[in-house]
Amino acid sequence: MLKAEFRKLYLQKRKALSNDEVFLLSEKIFEKFIDYFEPTVGHKVHIFIALEKFNEIRTQIFINYFLSRNIRVFVPKIIDAKMISVEIFSETKFSINKWGLSEPISNKNSEVLDFDFVITPLLYCDKNGNRVGYGKGFYDTFFENISKESKKIGVNYFNPNLMIDDVWVKDIPLDYLVTPTDVLSFSKGL
Repeated sequence: MLKAEFRKLYLQKRKALSNDEVFLLSEKIFEKFIDYFEPTVGHKVHIFIALEKFNEIRTQIFINYFLSRNIRVFVPKIIDAKMISVEIFSETKFSINKWGLSEPISNKNSEVLDFDFVITPLLYCDKNGNRVGYGKGFYDTFFENISKESKKIGVNYFNPNLMIDDVWVKDIPLDYLVTPTDVLSFSKGL
């Protein structure tokens, strides 16, 4: 299947989930992540803020956990068509951007590139770690610039079952995918 087809199909599948299902599945994904990766004090985690209108995984569960355990938290912010990484704290102020997404008010790029974990939004991920996002390319550009040691981790309600036919040369695959039932590794030696 092509990315555009996956995008349409998985937006529909997500839309069909009830709020209760979204929260239950998000909790399961969170638990799988914590059990498998065991983040600890001082780790640096880049994580997206859920766009609730698209029923994205409720990442606030992760963010609250990280902040309560002195795990450093960084979130994306789009400035001039480029994604930067802003460090947040429990007192950080947020506003809603033009896409309806909550972002920190601060425009200060952390300049951090050596994240321990980059928790990545997606609509679909195949068995090779190739992901389908919303088609803007922000994460592929971001992945090009971060440390090769940073673990790129997708989170999704659905396990991969079909391959993406139109993977581009500039697409950067994920290292892992966390679903409510599995943690899949795509990288050898990780």
